[in-house]
Parts: sequence; structure tokens; C-alpha cells
Amino acid sequence: MYGTLVTLLVVDAIIMIVLVLLQSGKSAGLSGAISGGAEQLFGKQKARGIDAVLHRATIVTGILFFVITFALGYIVQ
Repeated sequence: MYGTLVTLLVVDAIIMIVLVLLQSGKSAGLSGAISGGAEQLFGKQKARGIDAVLHRATIVTGILFFVITFALGYIVQ
């Protein structure tokens, strides 16, 4: 049981790292910091497409990471 959970934890951590690296940045440097509010109002909505899928998958893998970590902590005690 312990070995299985450790393996799942490592695989989940690797998947989470890949998902975070695949996501695009929220701002494009200084120009993104200055005009960040205008982009949300006038078109560049990142809540669509692959960015939304990557965001949701990152949340799911993060929750799974914490659940597995707590389970491992409970088993070790």
C-alpha cells in the first residue's frame, strides 16, 4: 500500500509540473502589467480552450496531490 501511494504521488507530481509548464503566462511583461485590465474587457479571454482545460487539470492534480500526501502521512503514523 505504501509503495503504491508513493508511486502515485510521484506520477501526480510529474503530471502537475508538466501541466503548469504548459500553461501560458498571465502577462506578457511590462505591457501586460500596464494594460492587463483592458485585455480582460476587450477580448483576450483565456477562459476558453486549452488554457481552461490545463487550469482545471492542474487544480485536480493539486487536490489529488494533497489527498495522497495526507493518506501517506496517515499510513506512516
